[in-house]
Order: sequence, then structure tokens, then C-alpha cells
Amino acid sequence: MLAGVLAGCGNGDSIESFGGPTMGSTYSIKYVRHAGGPDSSQVRREVEGILADVDRQMSTYRSDSDIERFNDLPANSCQTMPAPILELVRVGEQLSLQSEGSYDLTVEPLMNLWGFGPQGREEKVPSAEALAEVMKRVGHGHLRINGDQLCKDAAIEVDFNSIAAGYTVDTIAARLEALGIHSYLAEATGELKAVGKKLDGSPWKIALEEPRDDQQVAERIINVDGYGVSTSGDYRNYFEQGGQRYSHTFDARTGAPITHNLASVTVIIPSTLMADGLSTLLLILGPERGWDYAEKHNIGAFFVIRADTGFVTRTNQAFERLSGGKTE
Repeated sequence: MLAGVLAGCGNGDSIESFGGPTMGSTYSIKYVRHAGGPDSSQVRREVEGILADVDRQMSTYRSDSDIERFNDLPANSCQTMPAPILELVRVGEQLSLQSEGSYDLTVEPLMNLWGFGPQGREEKVPSAEALAEVMKRVGHGHLRINGDQLCKDAAIEVDFNSIAAGYTVDTIAARLEALGIHSYLAEATGELKAVGKKLDGSPWKIALEEPRDDQQVAERIINVDGYGVSTSGDYRNYFEQGGQRYSHTFDARTGAPITHNLASVTVIIPSTLMADGLSTLLLILGPERGWDYAEKHNIGAFFVIRADTGFVTRTNQAFERLSGGKTE
């Protein structure tokens, strides 16, 4: 989770803010309104229209969404899809290829099997037989885009939860810019983008949360201007069995939740969509492979790693450069 920290005042200008529920969580918008700019009611209508579109197209918690209707289709089926869904499928393919299949949009059957998904019944370690059966319906290679249709050659199910919020934030940011709003902080389910300055000329400050499941504590505060920020972590949604901790984040190659000691990853890059997907990808890869990937691709990354004495943090030069260095 991430939170915006506001301060400052202006000469006749004001900071407007609103928010509400979305995607099983919340969203919030804060922006500098100049004289003659759109009023907050118009901005709110525009934003909530985007949220409604995303819910109608991508929600796995409503049976009539575009993606759930696709998920209900049998193998060797196609369905005409809106452009945003096809865009996210292409992004998912890119991330799957770059992670050698560890990241995958088709893990929803695995999440249900382990008890984390929308149709999950009980959080438990499945049998080897049950896991092998479900793995037949997992893999981005079973998807194909044909014009404006999405097709599948196996009874797979697509889950956009690792990139939908980032896409939503980027879409909201584009709409704000079109409305003449050039200083804002847009956030959905913890993924955010901050652009411009606050009324006092200072940058937007973002609090990165310490990975604790009992309370919210700021691990670090950073400055953000023009970038998307996303954090993925395994510290809230998990279960324990036989002394082993099982996270809701899956490695699609093994069909099992991650078990390494990387607790959370924060990514900062221009695209919130890609920050959202990459934070999940790096979390799946773990503290060594994930770090090497971030360095190779020049991705600003902040790692929080479990240690015997608590947590240790690790940041790369790209993160320090894009976040303006450490802020007290």
C-alpha cells in the first residue's frame, strides 16, 4: 500500500480531493485546481466513469464482466474483446516471456485451488494430483489474439489483478491531463502516479509501507514527479500449514506460491501499468533473480527482505535517482 502526504497552500488555487471504493479496495484523487479549471464534480464523474469501465471489463468478481465471460468459455473458443483487455493481454505476454514463464496472467485456477481466488473454498496445500490437473489450464501460450478477438486453446482463466490497477491509474492520469490538470496524485488500490508540484512548489511525497500485517507503518517517504509507483508484497494475504508460509503470489512455472524471503518490492517507472506488473514479477523472482532483473532492465526498485532480526532494505541507483533520494 502507498499513501500520499499533502502539504502547502496557494494564491487562490486549491487542492481538491475525492475517493471511494473500487476493485475490492479504494481509490483516491488529489490535484491542484487552478482558477477556471474543471470543478471537482466533473473530474469525479470522469474518474468514476473510467473505474466503471474497468470493473465491467476486467473484474473477476462479477460474472458478467468481459473477462469472466471469456473465462467461462470452453477450450478452443474466441470472444470479441474491448481494446484495453487486448492491451493488457499483450503486456502479460511480454512479462511472461521476460520472466521465463514465472509471471503469468492465467494463474486464476491455481489461486482458486490454493484458496486465494474468487472461487477458492479453503486455504490449503493441494494434492499433487489436483495440482497437476489444474496446471493443464495454466500458461500464457494457450492465449491468442486474432484481430479484436481473444482466443484460447485450453480452458484457461485470465486474471488481470496484477496489472489492472496500474492500467487504471494511467488511464485516469491521461484523462486528468486532457482536462488541463497537470499537478495531481492518482491512486487505485495502492498503485499510483504523481505528477507536478503541490501548491507550495514541493513535490508529492509518497509513504512506502513497512511490510507488517498488524498495522500500517511508513518504511520510507519518497518524492515523486512524473512517475508511476507500485508495491507488491506477500505479507497480508497468506496462510501457514506445517510450519510453511504460503503467499497469494504464484510462480506459474511451479504452480505454487512463492516461498523465498523477499517480503515486498516497490517499483518506480514512468508507466504505472508497467510498474504494477513489474513489482509482481520481481516479487515472484525473489531477492536474487529479481534484483538482477531490475538491474539489467534499469528498473527503479526498492526491496524489503525478511531477515532473522526483522527486515532489511535494498535499493538500486535507478530508484534513488527517480525518487529524489531519501526523504525524512
